[in-house]
Amino acid sequence: MSHKILVLGTGKSTSYLLDYLLDKASTEQLLITIADLHPDKLPVHVKNHQNAITVTLDIKDTDKRLKLIQDCTIVISMLPAFLHIIVAKDCLSEGKHLVTASYVSDALQQLDQKVKEKGLVFMNEIGLDPGIDHMSAMEVIDRIRAQGGQMLLFESFCGGLVAPEHDTNLWNYKFTWNPRNVVVAGQGGTAKFIQEGTYKYIPYHKLFRRTEFLDVEGYGKFEAYANRDSLKYREAYGLQDVLTLYRGTMRRVGFSKAWHMFVQLGMTDDSYQIENSQGMTFREFTNLFLPYSPTDSVELKLRHYLKIDQDDIMWEKLMELDLFSKTKTIPLVNATPAQILQHILEQSWTLAQNEKDMIVMYHKFGYELNGQKYQIDANMVVKGEDKTYTAMAKTVGLPVAIATLKILKGEITTPGVQIPIAKEVYQPILKELEEHGIIFKEHNTPYLAYNPDSIAS
Repeated sequence: MSHKILVLGTGKSTSYLLDYLLDKASTEQLLITIADLHPDKLPVHVKNHQNAITVTLDIKDTDKRLKLIQDCTIVISMLPAFLHIIVAKDCLSEGKHLVTASYVSDALQQLDQKVKEKGLVFMNEIGLDPGIDHMSAMEVIDRIRAQGGQMLLFESFCGGLVAPEHDTNLWNYKFTWNPRNVVVAGQGGTAKFIQEGTYKYIPYHKLFRRTEFLDVEGYGKFEAYANRDSLKYREAYGLQDVLTLYRGTMRRVGFSKAWHMFVQLGMTDDSYQIENSQGMTFREFTNLFLPYSPTDSVELKLRHYLKIDQDDIMWEKLMELDLFSKTKTIPLVNATPAQILQHILEQSWTLAQNEKDMIVMYHKFGYELNGQKYQIDANMVVKGEDKTYTAMAKTVGLPVAIATLKILKGEITTPGVQIPIAKEVYQPILKELEEHGIIFKEHNTPYLAYNPDSIAS
């Protein structure tokens, strides 16, 4: 008897996901239905696979969507996160398991009791970040606790970056994922976390000026700025008594300081539209945020406004983006500043077909055992193959695919709306990910917390 898998959505993160399932299709007796608004864009080897069926689907077509869900055993939703709830309610009514890589929304969490009553597994946050971060963190935290250790510090950082050999601009950055998420990052609320038992808050207008440095062996130095809400992981990871809990986004050193210029200017604002945006030059857009002067050029006004000297690397970074071009124009109608900035950045920061991305993840675990304090640092680096088989697609898609198969085979059985923090989930998935080159390297380091002058005991 074949297992029927329905994959909804075939965006940038599905290349490894689909290949994994199709590779296992014969041995595991899988029949994979792939539904998307534009299935014609799928690779030939996917469309022509004997165990695959491709279907055109508008997710708003309730009858067709329900029919597809009724005909399968498990649903993988790779749709935009806000659409998962529609699929989840269908899966609940039709008695089907569900896997997504997205954060658990409040609406989805409210289905938990009914999902449990039906004995269904709704596995979420099983991609990269969230996903691999949960699993790799819990593996070490559970190991420390099994020895009798008490957690004192947990920090976790992740970044989607460009591989060193294709790091060719002054920003040391290219879009390897959804550009919009990069442009509006940090705007969903004040960043909050705990350091040494003290609550800390960073408002958006200061977010990119408070960074932490990290060294990754073989890859050099990185910086990290705080994610929005680190505190919600206290409950999930059982870290209610921890002194330090901090999650952040990784970039190459210098990126955040440069990005802060856009924040100061107001170019990342997504809350209002610019009525005459279509046809506006890059130079005219830049001038919108500067005071009027009958004599000074746009360049001079911007340097004065941001207090940048002309020999400052920050100035070179702005020049590199053609922000002062009189010929390059914006095609967007009634766009927000953030949308226009995204368009400008995409001209410079889009990966070429042969260019590779890179995922870097870094965890710090501080703990006390038998009166002594210790720290484990663990990091993971994954590089992509090309613009299609990216490190991002690999680290998001493979955990989703592996979890799906383990639910189908009855190896993951605990019902409910959940994230991958249980041993029955993370242990086998991490083990299989290692076979695909997704490996964490651990280092024992002195536990200094936030006092470098203290001698770790």
